[in-house]
Formats: sequence, C-alpha cells, structure tokens
Amino acid sequence: MQTEILNVTGMTCGGCTSNVTRALQAIDGVGEVHVSLESGQASVQYNEGLTSPANLQAAIKGAGYGVTGSGVGESQKAKGGCCS
Repeated sequence: MQTEILNVTGMTCGGCTSNVTRALQAIDGVGEVHVSLESGQASVQYNEGLTSPANLQAAIKGAGYGVTGSGVGESQKAKGGCCS
C-alpha cells in the first residue's frame, strides 16, 4: 500500500469532507482515507496495482473540489464544494 497526501481546495464544512471521503473510498484499491477540513488535506492509502494518484485526484475533482498533490505540479481550482 502507498500513501498519497493531497491538498484539497474548496472544502468549507464537514459535508465537504464527507463528500471527498466518499469519492475516494469509491475507488477500487483505496484503503484508509482521512480528510481534514482544518489542514485541507486528504491522506489516502491505496494499492498502486489497482489505482494511481491521478485517479485519486480525478475523483476529488469529480466531486467538485480542487486538488494538488505530490504527483501534480499545479493547482486545480475548486468548483465550489457542497456549500456554494
């Protein structure tokens, strides 16, 4: 299992962290997910044979949030999260 730390933008409440958590947990190969509103980060343990950091980032973006991570050199602007 690998661990990826992703910086998530656009989260404003507990509902946002729940949305991001659910989006990541829906990916095949994802184990533990911890999303922190305070730090704006998601820590994801995943099986590198089943998924990739790009897939994790795509799930977060698909849920309506922005994301940066160790494998991405640029910021992706949030669409607004669940409260906008």
